[in-house]
Amino acid sequence: MMKKFSCVLSVIAALLSGCHQTEPHEPHEQPRLKATSPLRQDTAIVKEYVSQIRAIRHIEVRALERGYLQDTFVDEGQQVSKGQPMFRIMPNLYQADLQKAKAEASMARIEYENTKALADKNIVSPNELALAKAKLDKANAEVNVAETHLGFTNINAPFTGIMDHLEARNGSLLDEGDLLTTLSDISRMWVYFNVPESEYLDYVQSKKNHAQDKEKVKLKMANGEVFDQEGVIETIEADFDNKTGNIAFRAVFPNPNRVLRHGQTGSILMNIPYKDALLIPQKATFEILDKTYVYVINQDNKIEQRLVTIDAELPHVYIVKDGLEADDKILIEGLRKVHNGEQVTVDFIPPDKAMSDLSLYAE
Repeated sequence: MMKKFSCVLSVIAALLSGCHQTEPHEPHEQPRLKATSPLRQDTAIVKEYVSQIRAIRHIEVRALERGYLQDTFVDEGQQVSKGQPMFRIMPNLYQADLQKAKAEASMARIEYENTKALADKNIVSPNELALAKAKLDKANAEVNVAETHLGFTNINAPFTGIMDHLEARNGSLLDEGDLLTTLSDISRMWVYFNVPESEYLDYVQSKKNHAQDKEKVKLKMANGEVFDQEGVIETIEADFDNKTGNIAFRAVFPNPNRVLRHGQTGSILMNIPYKDALLIPQKATFEILDKTYVYVINQDNKIEQRLVTIDAELPHVYIVKDGLEADDKILIEGLRKVHNGEQVTVDFIPPDKAMSDLSLYAE
């Protein structure tokens, strides 16, 4: 009985001693993370501006005389050449007017010649000869007017272009000025886009010493494809729109394959240069209440949360406007594992190496 009791006490003692054993304290290791510095170099971003595409010439073709539309020589969507016949308004009435005017001119010429023969013999006064000459001039002018009206019944293409919808059919009674179709010269295209005032000022200042060099731009079409021809900024309009604060730019694009048409939309792609820009990886930043921060590592290897201002964005990269210097060290990994003021151990990566890993495009 005493042996059993001794065994029980031994087990209890062993359990109690086990409860009081403490785990050995492991020392806290500083996290080892990667860091780099901002990269300072010239670069550029591609800015997109919504644009409207217009033909360099886009006109309405209208009837110049009243009458029935007798012939239509063209079709919708057809390319016509300069001087090519397009429409004919029934010319009968105008042909008759011309014949009448020519007959009256012939009578006036005969009267003038008879009066001149009499004036040469001093039978009639010089005033009567002058009056006969005036009547002849008037008759000839009437012939010119009649020929002009008859010519207006034939409507020819004023320039080479693409026809739009036919607004009248053969047999329609037309009044002077009625719309027949529209015609677009799409050999070159004008592309209009609006630029904010601040970006306009930056553009003007950048062109100050290169006023003769026209800025080259590209055009992204509605299907997302980039147009295969390069354009240039040709002009800037005179006034700002007070409602939007924008000013209109106009770029011109060659259109040899007639891909672009009047009224299309797209986006102008323009390179905006940033000289001596300060670049950091986007993954080195975090946001708090719509503000952007980075972790800067000080001389004591402690991290400091710092507010930065972002000027522009590239793929995987930010252009910093304010808040950092080129010699600052910033954390580029483990941002969620550390806290402001914490001491860390870092592996420093040169800025160009850190950026090359991000597939940075820069000029």
